[in-house]
Amino acid sequence: MFITKRHLSRRTVLKGLGATMALPLLDAMVPAATASAQTAAKGKVRFAAIEMVHGAAGSTTFGAKANLWAPAAVGADFDLTPSSLAPLEPFRDYITIVSNTDVRNAEAFTTPEIGGDHFRASAVFLTQSHPKQTMGSDVLAGTSIDQLYAQRFGQDTAIPSMQLCIENVDQAGGCEYNYSCVYTDTISWASPDEPLPMIRDPRMVFDQLFGVGATPADRARRRQEDRSILDRMMGSVDRLKAQLGPADKARLTDYLEDVREIERRIQKVESSNSTGDPRELPGAPVGVPDSFEEHVKLMFDLQALAFASEITRVFSFKMSRDVSNRVFPSTGVNTGFHNASHHNEREDRIRDFAKINRYHVSLFPYFLERLKNTPDGDQ
Repeated sequence: MFITKRHLSRRTVLKGLGATMALPLLDAMVPAATASAQTAAKGKVRFAAIEMVHGAAGSTTFGAKANLWAPAAVGADFDLTPSSLAPLEPFRDYITIVSNTDVRNAEAFTTPEIGGDHFRASAVFLTQSHPKQTMGSDVLAGTSIDQLYAQRFGQDTAIPSMQLCIENVDQAGGCEYNYSCVYTDTISWASPDEPLPMIRDPRMVFDQLFGVGATPADRARRRQEDRSILDRMMGSVDRLKAQLGPADKARLTDYLEDVREIERRIQKVESSNSTGDPRELPGAPVGVPDSFEEHVKLMFDLQALAFASEITRVFSFKMSRDVSNRVFPSTGVNTGFHNASHHNEREDRIRDFAKINRYHVSLFPYFLERLKNTPDGDQ
């Protein structure tokens, strides 16, 4: 018997002028007559840590009794209906809810630290370390769990890990209660004294994923050209397709269409924000949508794309910043996010805060669906 199946390297990329595009797993990348555990088809560990600030309505005495965050029943027979986790019902078979946890290290240990919970919490989320109270450069927390994953599972990918965010994290120096702003500006720490910067602009994420020059001049030129990254590598695409079977051609086409659609949405945001019309977020980069939901979904799409192409296997995603008073009109609550979290134990205000919690959770299934429907999504 002769085995003639052509084998492509898992590291095969498409190349164009100033751009490099990694590919999803294709059948042609799996050597014939080889156990899958010894090939690129072997399942990979992927990790995404997503943070939302200001706690949850279900953490209050009233909220706990009403199950406004977690369900009442333990084990697999839980009811998500009354909780803010209800939007996850379609994925209940894949959910593990861990109860009775705390963030003790975000609390004050000494008298001078009292009142500074907001300026410690994000630094504790993935490190579980009590941050050093300082407004200088001598910050100290702990190595975050996403970076522990990156050290073990991310060293054979182009980018060991990526750190994304939604809110402005461009502040420097000291925040309140004698804490450096860096503690609220990131959730990822490469080491106890090395906080990692987060990317807010979807265009910058896209450019990092596909090796495109990302200087302001480059971005301005591309916006003026209004061309897709795929236009620069069509020759490379055609040559690759000539080597593929029908199933791989279809998978590659779907993947490239995803890339083009995400890029088109980013270009649309940039075009809209470049008109000179007033913006809801006047200080935000041109690639950042004014719409919170649109911004979150773009970031989820970019993460799913990166997972599918094995550019990285590790993400951290900070969806808000402590003391942010952003309003989410679709919830029916007009109170700013931070103010809503200070409900003074009033039941009506706690229920309003629960509506905001549920809205934030409702965005997560979009990410799960994208992972399920993305090439290589079964791994």
